[in-house]
Amino acid sequence: MLKRVFDIVFSSIVLVLFFPLFLIIALIIKLTDKGSVFFRQERIGYKRKPFKIIKFRSMYSDAQERLKDILENDKKAKEEWEKSFKLKNDPRITPIGKFLRKTSLDELPQFINVLKGDMSIVGPRPIVEEELKKYYKGKEYIFDVAKPGITGLWQVKGRSDIEDYNERIKLDEEYIKNQSFLYDLKIILKTIKVMLTGKGAY
Repeated sequence: MLKRVFDIVFSSIVLVLFFPLFLIIALIIKLTDKGSVFFRQERIGYKRKPFKIIKFRSMYSDAQERLKDILENDKKAKEEWEKSFKLKNDPRITPIGKFLRKTSLDELPQFINVLKGDMSIVGPRPIVEEELKKYYKGKEYIFDVAKPGITGLWQVKGRSDIEDYNERIKLDEEYIKNQSFLYDLKIILKTIKVMLTGKGAY
């Protein structure tokens, strides 16, 4: 109950304080690239129920088609994708998208997900169903005991610099085993520090 109350209060304050920034980011995205301001994607939520995560769009509108072409024609990129489900030098990301990701500003709309109850401020990484099936065999319970979070141990211990996917899962498990209100506060403070440095974000 304390965690939920904190989520609501914290998210409400962030959304009110950063509303002008929301408008500026939305305008820049709209002016620099055609397509929606927001990116919505189905993710695995609490009790493994799917929900639509909301982010500022950081990729070109035809990102999925570009990814398919990259994986079919670039062997090295395909190996990187299969290992970490990410591309370090991802050509699908727009110029403004690179800045948003570096500063984590693309994740601001996720506070709407928190208010709706789909997510928490701190929790396991919000993953897609493909990741759950491919990497989380025997570890699915993670999403049975906690809501996915905007931030978490993965965020403060390297973010995308952690290339071994199993290491990401271990961090999710570590959070589950140690979660408490004070532990969440500690992670939030560390997240602010990581955001200011931009370390591990791409």
